[in-house]
Amino acid sequence: MLLLLLAQIVTAGTSFACTPMRIWDGDGPIWCAEGPRIRLAGIAAREIDETCRVGHPCPSASGKDARDELVRLLGGQKGITATGHILVRGPVLQCRSEGAAKGSRTAAWCSAPRIGDLSCAMVRSGRALAWPRYGGNRICSQAPW
Repeated sequence: MLLLLLAQIVTAGTSFACTPMRIWDGDGPIWCAEGPRIRLAGIAAREIDETCRVGHPCPSASGKDARDELVRLLGGQKGITATGHILVRGPVLQCRSEGAAKGSRTAAWCSAPRIGDLSCAMVRSGRALAWPRYGGNRICSQAPW
């Protein structure tokens, strides 16, 4: 049953809570204690290997810098796994699903206490770029939900 929860895709339009546990890179996935894995909606960050995928916006900030900024926003590093995932113990996020992202991830707009919208915060930091194809044109101009 636990494996099914880990691969859970949250239905588009559904609001849900996420207690962040670990991070891979600057736009996700964020592993939630409640089960979903979130890819932050509306933005693109470099991959952790410093590449940008074809057709994706490609910020100048490094993948490591983007990941480290997201980790900082989510309470800071509490450890690291053997696979390189950064462990965090951040505030509970309030998220709204945009539906399935690639793999077993949920694309979502998430808000954190004292920070607000995480996608907007990542764009403001300069470590991610807005991605209009996935709603990034509304980043920082209005709440996505």
